[in-house]
Formats: sequence, C-alpha cells, structure tokens
Amino acid sequence: MKLFVGLGNPGAKYAGNRHNIGFMALDQIARDHDFSPWKSAFKGEVAEGRLGREKVLLLKPGTFMNLSGESVRAALDFYKLSVADIVVFHDELDLAPGRSRLKQGGGHAGHNGLRSIHAHVGEAYARVRLGIGRPSGPCRRSSILARWSARYAGSASRKAVPAS
Repeated sequence: MKLFVGLGNPGAKYAGNRHNIGFMALDQIARDHDFSPWKSAFKGEVAEGRLGREKVLLLKPGTFMNLSGESVRAALDFYKLSVADIVVFHDELDLAPGRSRLKQGGGHAGHNGLRSIHAHVGEAYARVRLGIGRPSGPCRRSSILARWSARYAGSASRKAVPAS
C-alpha cells in the first residue's frame, strides 16, 4: 500500500490557490482513477483506490500546512506503513507551472509542510514537486497563497498529474 499525501491548507479561503496544488493533484487522481468518496480521518480527508495493482490511500491533511506531519504520522501508524511508502505532492516555486519533478528524500528547502513531515516521520519519503512558478519581484507569502492566474486556472493539477 502507498500513502499519497497532498499538501495544502484547509477551507474555502485557500481552495484553488497555488499553495494548494497538492490537494488539487490528489483530487485529480481520485477523479481520474475512480477512488472512493473522500471521508474524514487522520486529521484530514482520505480516499482509497488502486493504481494498477497497488492499493493507494490519498490523504489531504486538514491541519494547516505547517502541521501536516501530524496527519501523515497518524495514517502511517494506523496502516503500519513505512516512510518508504509515502509520496508527498507539494508546490514548488522553482518549477514553472505545469512542470513536475520527482525526488527521493532530501531536505525541506524551507517548505513548512515538508518541514512538519520531516519532524514527524523523517525525510526518506518520495516527493512530487509540482511547479507553481516563482513570482516576479520579492517572493512573499501573499504570492504563494494567491489564486492561479486565468492562464493556469483549472489546468494546473491536470498538467502536473496526467491521467494514465
């Protein structure tokens, strides 16, 4: 079994913003692969399904980004999974919108969601870095929490997570 974790912030205020691309990616996977409906568990929302022969649990932590590790730890313990079974989908400033990169282990690069996961489970998990682009000028919290521009709205998660 694999645990796919999408990082984002909960609530309507943050829905659809760039920082929530991890949530959007998991929503797209759930739709494209007929996962179960979302239900509350592990301080977040989960959906279950299969990708090929592999059972996959999708987890959107309901904590704010900087507490995501609490939700991940709870799911990991309940299912008796190892850190190697985790794949985290998160926003990446240093990649253009629509681009993605896979990474195994490593640092958190200042990302508060990854920092929290590191603190609760360690760093030996896989990541899917989903490009949100670096805003021009100084990088401010308001830029990261902004909604997608019309150019990218509605397509960001589909570009980053193609259906199979």
